[in-house]
Amino acid sequence: MVIEEVSQVTFILGANLAELFHSLSGDAVKRYTEMQLYHHPFSLDSQKVRLALEEKGVDYSSHRLNPLKARNLDLDFFSMNLSEKIPVFKNAELVIFDTLSIIEYIDSINAPLGGDVVDREKMLEWMKKIDEWNPKLFTLMHVPKKYILFFSRFKRRVIIARMAESHELAGKYHLKLQDAYATEDQLKDPDALNHSKELLINLLDDADNQLAESSYLSGEEFSMADAMFVPILARIEVLNKGDEYISSRTHLSDYWSRVKKRPSYHAVIGKYFSGWRKYRSLYSTYFAVWVRNLFRRY
Repeated sequence: MVIEEVSQVTFILGANLAELFHSLSGDAVKRYTEMQLYHHPFSLDSQKVRLALEEKGVDYSSHRLNPLKARNLDLDFFSMNLSEKIPVFKNAELVIFDTLSIIEYIDSINAPLGGDVVDREKMLEWMKKIDEWNPKLFTLMHVPKKYILFFSRFKRRVIIARMAESHELAGKYHLKLQDAYATEDQLKDPDALNHSKELLINLLDDADNQLAESSYLSGEEFSMADAMFVPILARIEVLNKGDEYISSRTHLSDYWSRVKKRPSYHAVIGKYFSGWRKYRSLYSTYFAVWVRNLFRRY
């Protein structure tokens, strides 16, 4: 995958984008015909953005970068995005790295999702609350240790290989190597793990209480808050923790049953992770990484 260079690029890392959205709305937005998304189905934040795009019916070019294969560390992508995080959204001269900002931008295209039925102030509150929870530790604490070691060792080898390939970016890659070790240390810290779990429980409890009053998080129609929240429930189910975290909450469980029937859910998550599909998705990646390890193709 090669990223085309663009001139006069506007980089958005996360800020108050109201003025930008206003300036790019209407006819200006319609002129942008080549929206691009760098993402992967395994990435929870990527799922949030893709759900937003699917719900709004926005056309875009898809560039998939499997983080378990360390494709987000390839030189072409890393030179554009030193955080190595996905998703990244591009629309002509505009490049946005922050997930919340991407979704706010998508919602500004034409009519907002859910229309006037949605409580916009409540929606933004929910979006910020959902964005504050980082799923990394919760996910890793429920993955068998042998798989964590397998993929983390592979990632470290890839980083070292990229450091050798690019002396200009070697220092930035070295920071990613430190991040990898830091994550392994966090997984040994019970306080960090419990904190992640507590934040999730609080988020789910708040959602269950809200769903006792309305069909969706911000009213009676599906909104961008729901687009951000649904992937969290999907991740819980993929980790086989649905009974503990979803089914035990009556209103949340009913909501989950409903949102899984939406076409956007099938397109973004269901086709990769429903039932047996999750094993096909995960084991195909495992085998690809095993082969690269075997032939030392980092």
